[in-house]
Amino acid sequence: MLRISTIAALAVSAAPVLAQSVDSVEYGPRPYYLIDRMADSPLKEKLMSCAGQEATPSRFSIGHRGAPMQFPEHTAESNLAAARMGAGILECDVTFTEDLELVCRHAQNDLHTTTNILATPLADTCVTPFAPADGDTDAAAECRTSEITLAEYRTLTPKMDAADRSATTVEAYLGGTADWRTDLYSVEPATIMSHAESIELFKSLGAKFTPELKSPSVEMPFNGFSQEDYAQKLVDEYKAAGVPASDVWLQSFNLEDILYWIEAEPDFGAQAVYLMDEYNIDGYSPMDPATWPNTMEELKAMGVNYIAPPTWMLVTLDREEIVPSELAIQAKAAGLNIITWTIERSGPLVRGGGWYYQSIADITDNDGVMYKYIDALAQDVGVVGIFSDWPATVTYYANCMGLE
Repeated sequence: MLRISTIAALAVSAAPVLAQSVDSVEYGPRPYYLIDRMADSPLKEKLMSCAGQEATPSRFSIGHRGAPMQFPEHTAESNLAAARMGAGILECDVTFTEDLELVCRHAQNDLHTTTNILATPLADTCVTPFAPADGDTDAAAECRTSEITLAEYRTLTPKMDAADRSATTVEAYLGGTADWRTDLYSVEPATIMSHAESIELFKSLGAKFTPELKSPSVEMPFNGFSQEDYAQKLVDEYKAAGVPASDVWLQSFNLEDILYWIEAEPDFGAQAVYLMDEYNIDGYSPMDPATWPNTMEELKAMGVNYIAPPTWMLVTLDREEIVPSELAIQAKAAGLNIITWTIERSGPLVRGGGWYYQSIADITDNDGVMYKYIDALAQDVGVVGIFSDWPATVTYYANCMGLE
């Protein structure tokens, strides 16, 4: 049901997404900062030798929700920053609104951490209203795009994805940005985007597309909208914009979505990327094929051509050297292309790197490890693209190594 009175009560609306262009690509200081912290090695020498080279876009460098290490994710500003750092492919995570319009959000139920919804009249639409922290109980809320219309969605102000779980007020809860990120680029309202607007923006930036169909938080069908309708609508918006299938790498963690595209939209399905979250299965190990729900050969036989496991699933340690995991070895043997996620999402590596570095935790003790990791993924595993929250890091490597 449309909340006309709520819409009328909101005096502001998101600025339209305007076409942008990138005149030049710049690395900024971060790649050099990381190289400076590397141990002496032939790799460090090679990377140092590329200092001062012309920076150019590379499809090996994929903007993960734009450049969310410092910019609010899935905003026009975040993606413009990513393009200026040479990301040749940009991502819109796709979910849908109450009126079945596609929008860019990491999850259907993340509005309470990625926007200011709790501080607006639309807080009344949240499926879990804000509850303050109380003793050992954390503050909580849950707000979904599926509870508001596209018009209402446009009134929200995006922010850094964060929440202060110890908060006793909405204002405090909307903070919580990690100390290694920043709110510097959230001071002025960033531009929230629909999926169609992201296509317009990415085209103007000269970038390619990798939309991810997010798992709904609501039961499907929703308002008569089936999972197949959802998957098809995603493709239809590229067709309507005149984008060729060869420029699009559709993504989903749901293998059924991938198989739907392979069958119903074979041109798009040929580049559909199966995001692997088998790590959620009890007993799963990327080193033990007996724990895998599908072998790499079985995925290939289904028509899957691209897989995208997280970084740690693709490597292991042989003494102190990073080497391919069994999953990576078998994926390459089966003829699968591999993309991986996500570099620059772990904060300072002196803290150990956390989840994304778990398979190489024993050698992760400083930021210089990052390029050693990237090099192993590129040269030894043979990935064809790396998602990054700060694309300049991967762009620098790609340019230095001649990766398009």
